Amino acid sequence: QVQLVESGGGLVQFGGSSRLSCAASGIIFSNNIMGWYRQAPGKERELVASITSDGRIKYADSVKGRFTISRDNAKNTVYLQMNSLKPEDTAVYICNGEEAEDSPWRGYLYWGQGTQVTVSS
Repeated sequence: QVQLVESGGGLVQFGGSSRLSCAASGIIFSNNIMGWYRQAPGKERELVASITSDGRIKYADSVKGRFTISRDNAKNTVYLQMNSLKPEDTAVYICNGEEAEDSPWRGYLYWGQGTQVTVSS
């Protein structure tokens, strides 16, 4: 059974920091591009950041310079360090995995349950 389990989040003050973790099981972690999405009420789900197994990273423009995605393949875990948080960052943050091009399961998608991040004004 595939599981992506997020931890972290909660209430953070404006300008504060928070760190999210996502532990994966049931997949070959190194075959997967890992990412963080977020969804706020009334808004569509958006990709915040992604990272390939060999460390290639993409960020949404709205978080560049503030957020850092990283992964530890030995621990099957992906992280999102969030700094200089703004109320606009308030959302459910959802861990995502996608089987990469060189995987036999190319294109398969996996989703965590999500964790709430609330930034006070």
